[in-house]
Order: sequence, then structure tokens, then C-alpha cells
Amino acid sequence: MKSIYVILNPVAGRGFSAKSEPAIRECLQNSSLPFEIFHTHHIGHGITLAEHAVNHGYDIVVAAGGDGTTNEVINGIMNAAEQGKSAVFGVFPTGTGSDFAFNVGMPADPLEACQRIIDGSVKKIDLGRISSPGKPPRYFDNQLGIGFDGIVTVEAKKFKRLRGMALYLPVVLKTVFLTHGPIPVSISCDDETIELEAVQITIANGAREGGGFYMTPDAKVDDGLFDVLIVSKVSKLGMLKLIPHFTKGTHLQLESTSLRRAKKVVVRSKQKLIAHFDGELLTDDNEITCELLPKCLDIIC
Repeated sequence: MKSIYVILNPVAGRGFSAKSEPAIRECLQNSSLPFEIFHTHHIGHGITLAEHAVNHGYDIVVAAGGDGTTNEVINGIMNAAEQGKSAVFGVFPTGTGSDFAFNVGMPADPLEACQRIIDGSVKKIDLGRISSPGKPPRYFDNQLGIGFDGIVTVEAKKFKRLRGMALYLPVVLKTVFLTHGPIPVSISCDDETIELEAVQITIANGAREGGGFYMTPDAKVDDGLFDVLIVSKVSKLGMLKLIPHFTKGTHLQLESTSLRRAKKVVVRSKQKLIAHFDGELLTDDNEITCELLPKCLDIIC
């Protein structure tokens, strides 16, 4: 009989995650499967809890929260994998954006997602591994953004009540008018290197971020390649015009954008790179390396 270990972030989704716990608990109790639910209490706690769960033999480790919680749990599972231990990953999308859950087809309703955890099939997906000089590697499941959406992530964390597009769209508009600007970068995608001034660089394993922005609309979590979106230097008005395209995934036909696919991406700049991975901040680096790890994670989807 499979055992389930749920790591729930009670503050995810501006409190929506905590409100979802009774329904999740009832669903799991009705399944008759052995389970435990543990709350995260600080940044990084999900990594520790997930690694503990895998090392103690739980079959399924589930993140109940948003993309940040999902990221932490996956990092804990991958840390355990380095020691030869394994578990299947699952997700209850109860966070602000829950883009990873969307990308792998998990229902937005926590009860439906719970039933999928109980009955769903398992597939293997890719992950990205981030390396920066002097820092331990981290994993990401969806997208790493440098420049514009790194700043959006910084601004979004200042808002405590809103979720999804109601949160991210006003923050995106604020970033366009107040803090948007290009940075000089060198970008290496496998054997190709380009130098330019870029507003945005997205290194993507999945298609959607920010609760509804399709930065890399054709990206797939199991195709063995990153989709790399580059937005070149544009004016504030030009960036503003791009936003409706981001919500529909139609921006790739525009002159200011370009797309590449690669297994390894290195971004360098003389300026500090403001970045995020799966909504978590990654700042104060002049160089970021992303390597794709094909089909390295088992997930219920």
C-alpha cells in the first residue's frame, strides 16, 4: 500500500492553501491510504521535509502550495536522489500562480487534484539545474527568468492578498513603467553564443508562468530541451504592447523576440542579474548556468 507525505505551506496562495487543508485531509482519509501532513514554517523548510520523507521511505511526496513550495519539495526529492533514494512527486495547486501544476495537467481544484494523487498515472519529466559561482546547485521545474520577470517577482512579493493574474498583471504593468530596462548580456545556448541588450531572458522547462503568461507556449516538461525566450531591447511602450501577447503566447512572431532550444544555457553580464526560478529569487549573480536533466523526476499527473 502506497504511503503519502504532504508538505503544506499554510501561507501559500495568500492563505488559500491553509483553507484547503481540511478538504485534502478528508479526501486522503477516505482513500484509506496511510498519510501524513506537515506544515512548512520558513523558507527552505520544504526542502528539508521532502528529503526527510524520501529517506524515511514514503512512496509519494506531495507539495501543497504554490510554485515556490513545489520547487522546494522537488529540490528535497532530488537531494535524496543523490543519495540513492527515490519517491514519486505530486502537487496540490493551492498557491498564487500554481503554473507548474497547470503545465503537468493537475486540476486546479484541490479535491480533484487529491483524487488524481490517489488514482493518477506516473510519468517522467525533465528538470533544470542551476549553477552560480560560489553557490550550491538548485533545481527548477518550470522557468528561470532573468531581467524583467525577475523584477516582477521582487515586486510581487510586496503584495500580501492577491493571487494569480489579479496579482501578477498589476505588478507587470508597474514594472514596465517604473523599473523596466535592458541589460547587456552574453547568452550561450549549447554551442551558440550571442551578445545583446536584453529586457527579458526566460529559460523554460514549462509553458506558463505568473498565473497566465505563456512566455514559452510550446515548451514541454518531457522533451529534453529548454525553450529559451529572448526579448531584445525595446521601449517602455514596446514592452507594454508585448504583455497581451504574453498572455496569449503570440509574441514569438514579433521582431523583438527570439526563441532557441538548448540543453545548456549560460547567461553572463557585467551587471548583477536579477532573476527568479519558479518564483523564488536568485539575485546578485553575474553568471547563471542552467543544465537540463532529462526525465529525472517521477510525477503523478
